[in-house]
Amino acid sequence: HDGHQYVDDLYRRGMRNFICQRSFSTNNYPNATFILVDDTLLALQQIALYNRQCSHANVLAICGSNGKTIVKEWLSELIGNHLFTVRSPRSYNSQVGVPLSLLNIEENTQLAIIETGISQVGEMSRLQNIIRPDDVIITNIGSAHQENFPSLDVKLKEKLNIATHAKRIFFCADQTDVAAAIRRRFPTAELVGWGSQDYVDYVVSYNDKGVNIAHHNNTYFFPFSLTDDISRENISHALVYALACGIAPSSLAENTKNIVPIDMRLEQKEAHNGCTLIDDSYNADITSTEVALDYLHLLGDKKGLSRTVILSDLQQTGLPDGVLYRRVAKLLLEKNVSRLIGIGKAISSAIPTIFEELKANISYQLFDSTDSFLSSMSTADFHSEAILLKGQRRFAFEKISLLLESALNRTIMKVNLSALAHNIAYFRSYLKPSTKLLAMVKAYSYGTGSFEIAKLMQQQGVDYLGVAFADEGVDLRNAGITLPIIVMNPEVHSFDTMLKYDLEPQIFGFEELREYANAVWRNGISSAPVHIKFNTGMTRSGFEVSEAAEVGKQLRNEYSRLKVVSAFSHLVESEDPTKDNATLGQIDAFVGACNVLSDILGYKFIRHILNSAGIERFSEHQLEMVRLGIGLYGLSAVDNSRLRNVVTLRSYISLVRHAKAGDTVGYNRRTVLSRNSHIAIVPIGYADGVDRRLSNGVGKVLIRGQFVPIVGNVCMDIIMVDVTDIVETQKITPEELLGQTVELFGDTAPVWDMAKNIGTIGYEILTGIGRRVKRIYFVE
Repeated sequence: HDGHQYVDDLYRRGMRNFICQRSFSTNNYPNATFILVDDTLLALQQIALYNRQCSHANVLAICGSNGKTIVKEWLSELIGNHLFTVRSPRSYNSQVGVPLSLLNIEENTQLAIIETGISQVGEMSRLQNIIRPDDVIITNIGSAHQENFPSLDVKLKEKLNIATHAKRIFFCADQTDVAAAIRRRFPTAELVGWGSQDYVDYVVSYNDKGVNIAHHNNTYFFPFSLTDDISRENISHALVYALACGIAPSSLAENTKNIVPIDMRLEQKEAHNGCTLIDDSYNADITSTEVALDYLHLLGDKKGLSRTVILSDLQQTGLPDGVLYRRVAKLLLEKNVSRLIGIGKAISSAIPTIFEELKANISYQLFDSTDSFLSSMSTADFHSEAILLKGQRRFAFEKISLLLESALNRTIMKVNLSALAHNIAYFRSYLKPSTKLLAMVKAYSYGTGSFEIAKLMQQQGVDYLGVAFADEGVDLRNAGITLPIIVMNPEVHSFDTMLKYDLEPQIFGFEELREYANAVWRNGISSAPVHIKFNTGMTRSGFEVSEAAEVGKQLRNEYSRLKVVSAFSHLVESEDPTKDNATLGQIDAFVGACNVLSDILGYKFIRHILNSAGIERFSEHQLEMVRLGIGLYGLSAVDNSRLRNVVTLRSYISLVRHAKAGDTVGYNRRTVLSRNSHIAIVPIGYADGVDRRLSNGVGKVLIRGQFVPIVGNVCMDIIMVDVTDIVETQKITPEELLGQTVELFGDTAPVWDMAKNIGTIGYEILTGIGRRVKRIYFVE
């Protein structure tokens, strides 16, 4: 994206200082400062360098092909309580991410851990110049991100540029090529090597209980539960550096007990039919595949399961397909994999010949795409297997994870597609057969999921879909949605993209009209559809009804390539009977503006102004089309009993605690218990969309058919509920509640009831449900 496109919006939000590559008129932005530079990225990096130079922090750069993020996170966990430490957020390791990371360094920072990543020659020198690390850890040099480097030697040389002026360089001496290159290039630096040989600074060995490190005639043991090779390597990097920083071994040993795998990498999940799923679909290169296969091998042995690999085409290897997949095949044989499911054209083409040549005793099934796999296989095809799921992001392996993963005892949002179809039919009962229907699927379909809902709309014969922004429409096109899609809030910079993906913009101002006409001309398109919006009372966006004539003249005379497909407006309060006169006034004003526009253009177009409530209460004004939004999900302006609930939010009880009268619950001690109580812990919180206004008895949840209150403040990841009445009235033990389903809203208590309880609307709650809550779609 071009950041200059956002200056207007940022200024309206209060921003007053901008660094830009093109000039802006200060007359349009009173009190704003614009600094004009030739290269905004370079300017950002220079500012980050200044911040780094002003600090007295020790700066550590972590570099390598794999393991950077994990080493960074684990090192921070090991020493964060000894040194005031900042680290790169997530995987902020690029030309943009590194300066953003450096800007986190504060005056009192003692250690800054900066992750670095490159994708081509020349980038690391630029990063080195702004990081200027005191220390460097080289984690691993493999074939990940290899495509822009002619060889591993070239990539190693480029990556080592980060250590040009470093005082200390930490590395695994068992990686002999890397160690030799470091010793040749940095003869005067303090080199800190670790490994299995007795000549290194830190001699490292492993057993089932953890890691042993010998240094200066002392040997230290660090308990560590992960036993795969890559986890051991990563924790060794972190431990050696922490020891070199003077952190007490006893303290480190306490911290290593709590080290857990990083999310999104080698995530283990329970699956159907006695299977265990290893979800490592974060990336797919040969090095990380080897790591994941090692983990699969260990898990298969531990649980006595056969080993299955679901693998997509690999990426960023720089190797010919024949060489690459021969290496993959040998790895599969070494790790005793019994079954391969290959997804992608490259792996499907290479594997049969290679398996035959290697006489590989591995069964295999090959598919060109993820959708082809999903249409051919089900959970019934997997039994008592350890399944490694590893694929490039573009293969959308989250669909496979959703298929295989057990839904028991998880926080989920269930979406009833049958109920959704019922609600569509209900609103259609108000319409003439000729009236078209536009279904709104903006904002991730009000939080319920975009593609799945759009697909149902397409199956139900809806005429149009409405999205908020162009990228939502692009996602639907890429997912195979072919219905006409109206973009309700188009941005000028997205017009070319919209034309490319056959998306149709709402036009609400003369500037947008001109810019879209220019985009149409620039792309050589002779005719393009537009949808004209009029403001009839919302006072939000849209042409004024008094401008209808001018809009028509410009479309007829200057922008003849634009074809008006529809005109529309928004009703302000169609659900309120006391405001019906105002609603009818809006409709009259809109129809009048459409008549003026149509007369000047010389042709008719679709008109639509009724929303969900309008369909029910003003169906005589349905015109040629209506818009259906929140009504799809069961909210009626007339009678909710005629609609069906579509969305259910559920979690489960993970723990039950006993508390005494007078005990407090949660942050700030907001709830004081008046009796001896049983308090259940439920793993869902405000990060998942549970509103904090539901705290301290305001909200209730449904467990075993009985409503119980939320106690204490809603936390980021959990809520606490008082299940004392359930234990007493249903004559069960607290232990019997473990794993029980907790329903926050659903058929018994719809989301609209929760919204009313805290003084908001259902839109806010639905759209606030976080993406980490799994969506499960079902048809009755």
